[in-house]
Amino acid sequence: MKKTLLSWLLIGGMGISGAALAQSDYPTLAQLNQRLQRVASNASAELTSLTKTDGGKDIWVLKVGAGQLDEKPAIAVVGGVEGYTVLSVELAVQFAEKLVSDHADALETTTFYIFPNMSPDAYEQYHASLKYERRGNAVSVDHDRDGTPGGNGYTDLNNDGMITMMRIEDPMGDYIVSKEDERVLVKADKSKGEAGKYLLYKESKDDDKDGEFAEDLKEGIAFNKSLTYKFPVFEPLAGDMPVTQKESRALLDYLFEQWNIFAFVTFSPANNLSSPLKYNAGNAGKRVVTSILEKDQAINAMVSEVYKETVDQKAYRQDNQGTDGDFFQWAYFHFGRLSFGTPGYWTPEFQDSTDKGKSNAEANFLARADSLGRNDVFVPWAQVQHPDFPGKKVEVGGIKPFVMTNPPFEEVAEIADQHTEFILKLAEMHPKLEIHNVKTEPLGNGLSRVTLDLFNNSSLPTHSEMGEKSRWLRKIRIDIDADPENIVSGNKIELMNSIGAYEKASLSWIIKGGGNVTVKAGASHAGFTSQTIKL
Repeated sequence: MKKTLLSWLLIGGMGISGAALAQSDYPTLAQLNQRLQRVASNASAELTSLTKTDGGKDIWVLKVGAGQLDEKPAIAVVGGVEGYTVLSVELAVQFAEKLVSDHADALETTTFYIFPNMSPDAYEQYHASLKYERRGNAVSVDHDRDGTPGGNGYTDLNNDGMITMMRIEDPMGDYIVSKEDERVLVKADKSKGEAGKYLLYKESKDDDKDGEFAEDLKEGIAFNKSLTYKFPVFEPLAGDMPVTQKESRALLDYLFEQWNIFAFVTFSPANNLSSPLKYNAGNAGKRVVTSILEKDQAINAMVSEVYKETVDQKAYRQDNQGTDGDFFQWAYFHFGRLSFGTPGYWTPEFQDSTDKGKSNAEANFLARADSLGRNDVFVPWAQVQHPDFPGKKVEVGGIKPFVMTNPPFEEVAEIADQHTEFILKLAEMHPKLEIHNVKTEPLGNGLSRVTLDLFNNSSLPTHSEMGEKSRWLRKIRIDIDADPENIVSGNKIELMNSIGAYEKASLSWIIKGGGNVTVKAGASHAGFTSQTIKL
């Protein structure tokens, strides 16, 4: 990226490592842009805007590395796939900052693509005058197909500047007060004879008088619901077809040119790092594969152990291993790369003096908040007048937006440090091709036999099983620079589907003549190696 006067002034005003420390809350988009400019002032980083959203926000990518970047295995780090997970953006940006300031050694062997925020339009809602957990971009969409885009969104009924929940006393409702916490509503279990007492909706009115609430939001398409794998047809926030938005199209167009990516780390609700995906032979054998493949499951389990050794937090009810149309699954099932997802944070399990935990996630969150003296996370239920429920008791309240999925900002630095360490450990595991056991044997009549072993000195194979199955990753290519007419046996170019973890492939040629020949082997996602051999 060309250095502007603004970027040089920012560099002089604050060092890269000080950028995050200067924040007391999650940054605005303008602050994020300034920090990305500072990262791009480093010679190893290049900042590019892939496109602008309909809201006029940049979709950035940082390409970070040294030397021949495109011939080194790469990791893609993706944040902001959901606009309400503001932590995910901060983790991606802090990773970039730490990478260029403290980990130049990692750039000698690995290239990094960092996409800090795929949902900037939705992210902006965190700092808006009306706070709510938004997913969609700024495109105008008629979600309920009644002819009026955004005709029935949220309404701040109690004028507190945020959207929480509203509960309506109704004997035909599905919800009751939780036995674990009277502030929380849970679905009545009819199999146990429980009768519902409340209707429960997001804070809203029935503006279009169709009997529905907040079904036609004043927001567009959610990035993390609009990819091609298991696209959720006809669901709100997904759009009519996958990859129709500027954000998703620009990202995928860019990724399809980056052949050196071997793995993704996505900060998202999906989590296969705390608990690896499970292989299912039946689903793996379907025409549309819906299970991780067997060899990749073993890799997932191994990397999961590395994650759990690196990140202190122990997962609490982290069973989200992908949702229809999300990016995490697309990266594996449709792009063929190793794909790892983590929210980066979840509310730790709270246990009282009797060591009894909470089965409900909201009750668990509130119990822990109470134990820490946090009184800023819940809006007490309070009665309001609601035009759509005359004569009924309507109350507004509940857990405040963003607080369950994003920790207080003072906790972020340690979380970012640990996830940076994990990504660097994953980078160290990348496929490493080496040439060993080179032998030259004279055969007489000017002929020589050359043999060698191509060894993958890594705990990861050169290809994911899904990548090999889909044939989307490039094969391992071995070139020998001898003239074709002098190659008596063997091929000038050999192609291999894959080399497993700590496995070798043996190669042999018979070559006429003397001098030297050079063998080069590799693929951009597995790296390259070469050796010159005297005949």
